[in-house]
Amino acid sequence: MKNILKEYLPYLIEYKRRFIYAILGMLAVAIGTAGTAHLIKPILDDIFINKDRDMLFILPFMFVFVFGLKGFGKYVQTYYMAYIGQDVVRRMRDDIVTHLTYLDIEYFKSTHTGEILSRVINDITRIQNVVAYIIPNLFREIFTTVILTLYIIYLSPKLALYFLVFMPLIIYPVSILAKKMRKYSKLSQESTADMTARLGEIFNNIEVIKSNSSQEFEAKRFAKDNYLVFRFLIKQIKINALTSPVMEIVGAVAIGMVIYVGGNEVIDGDMSVGSFFAFATALFLLYDPIRRLSSLHNQSQDAIMANIRMRDLLNKKPTIIDGSIELIDDISKIEFIDTRVNYGDKEILKGVNLIINRGDYIAFAGESGAGKSSLMNLIVRLYDSFDGKVEINGIDIKDYTLKSLHNKIGLVTQRVFIFNDTIASNVAYNYGEIDRVRVVEALKRANALEFVEKLERGIDTLLSESGENLSGGQRQRIALARAIYKNPQILLLDEATSALDNRSEELINKALFKLKKDMIIISIAHRDSSIDNADTLYLFRDGGIGD
Repeated sequence: MKNILKEYLPYLIEYKRRFIYAILGMLAVAIGTAGTAHLIKPILDDIFINKDRDMLFILPFMFVFVFGLKGFGKYVQTYYMAYIGQDVVRRMRDDIVTHLTYLDIEYFKSTHTGEILSRVINDITRIQNVVAYIIPNLFREIFTTVILTLYIIYLSPKLALYFLVFMPLIIYPVSILAKKMRKYSKLSQESTADMTARLGEIFNNIEVIKSNSSQEFEAKRFAKDNYLVFRFLIKQIKINALTSPVMEIVGAVAIGMVIYVGGNEVIDGDMSVGSFFAFATALFLLYDPIRRLSSLHNQSQDAIMANIRMRDLLNKKPTIIDGSIELIDDISKIEFIDTRVNYGDKEILKGVNLIINRGDYIAFAGESGAGKSSLMNLIVRLYDSFDGKVEINGIDIKDYTLKSLHNKIGLVTQRVFIFNDTIASNVAYNYGEIDRVRVVEALKRANALEFVEKLERGIDTLLSESGENLSGGQRQRIALARAIYKNPQILLLDEATSALDNRSEELINKALFKLKKDMIIISIAHRDSSIDNADTLYLFRDGGIGD
């Protein structure tokens, strides 16, 4: 709990004005609660025993004021802490999504999408509970506990001592329950991540599932993961439910002791009836914040484990980092110098040496896994070479800033990426204000304008998730138009025309041939028709290449 407070209090302090309002609201709740107990004394002593009519007129208004103060304070605290909590979580989500986009592509290859989604959604929701609920309530209950404790000490130090002796007895069982809660919180979060991953897998592979009639098989696998989530959540609920009975038993013993000793004090005339009932009321009111503090301590264990998982993710650092040089000149040459690439223990490229000049249109061919895409990925720096160098204009590619490098490169792969946005936005992706003339020209060069113009809204047509309202060939041409729109100096085509019919492929190849004088074009293809216009064909074999 201490680490959670240490980590998230700085967030709250950034909202100084709102946090001060929330603190004042908490203090109002605490003072109102203590005031409720304090009014019991004059009600009994002055009204019911001394028959004071003036106090009979005043005290009802005092009660309204005290409860009004308490209610207003709770409203102020709830609103401002909820605002802070929601805004902190919004910022955290922004930070973690931004952080994720900068991690190496290898992280996404080795981590299931469901696991990542679980951390961004489920874990942050648990942390949101800390910022918006646990921390503010912790402050409020602490303020209330302190003020009520001071009040009962003020009324009767002797009686207060009997109660306070029992306070440490509560800590031991609560700490044991907290340890168990932390254990099951960890298991709950891990099982939730597994369940989310399974769900993502089902939706991503729905065509395979339906075509194999494997719905029952997948339903059983999901039910198994879903049951584990249920099992560990029930364990948490069970442990949390035990906190209240433990507190009640210890509290009942303490209150019973106070009633016995206090009763003797009243009988002996050392304490008035009003003072005793004010003390007893304060004691009963004190029980609730102490019980809630114990419950908050248990609930915080869930957030502690979520926070550990979140910090583990945020502590991951990319190995592919920015250089310091802006690539602003025209690209005249790419050179691979004894370039080697390893994937784990397997060496994919074994000392490749190759020079590609501006105006070259080259093609890579060879068996799958021979290293064609790996060499292409080095240019984009999706991966870095294990040894050797890749140079652009005679400078190591690692010395350039990633943004300036990527601004010069257009990449189209066999796997087409379409965003849930208009065709124009997909083509002009990440280029600020959309130049509609350039969009149309890029679509024309990609042989996509013909089918786009037939759509009801043309380039303003909204594409569904992954472009499911287009055919495979149409999606591929949109992706190619996106690359052309950038007006790149290096165009990388990784089986970029694999989903096209022969006529469309022929037209695109002719368009690319016209573009080659202004750029470097590198194409990977398995079909001869895809590389007919290439100047040079390099055959990949056993981690090396040759003409």
